[in-house]
Amino acid sequence: MPMKQSGKQVYKTLQGKLVDMDMLRQKNELTPAVGNVRVNARGDELGRGGKIVRSREEVLKDYYAASEGMPDENITRQEVTVEEPEKPAPKPKRAKKDEQPDPLVVTPPAATEEDWVETPDGDFVKKEK
Repeated sequence: MPMKQSGKQVYKTLQGKLVDMDMLRQKNELTPAVGNVRVNARGDELGRGGKIVRSREEVLKDYYAASEGMPDENITRQEVTVEEPEKPAPKPKRAKKDEQPDPLVVTPPAATEEDWVETPDGDFVKKEK
């Protein structure tokens, strides 16, 4: 499987030297890669002494033969039912000044001054009934 070439990649360093990345890649193609996987920079499997055991093409051919890939669309399709998610409850609207309050909404009674008693220390506590 040939590598897709996307034009020459030549970079100019800060010191003005030209670095051809494609040439470097081809020059170091058979150099063993860094890491614990026994492959070279090209992707060939390496054995003892850095000798090529399986080429990159063989590795890729075995990989694609073992994978199942996409299912064939000509196989009968199963009907799929999609359940719609529950919609959240709508937010209650604010009552306008002229409207009557909703009878289902219970509001706690407002505390009055008569429910509280001042202690000799100056604290306010609820009146006991």
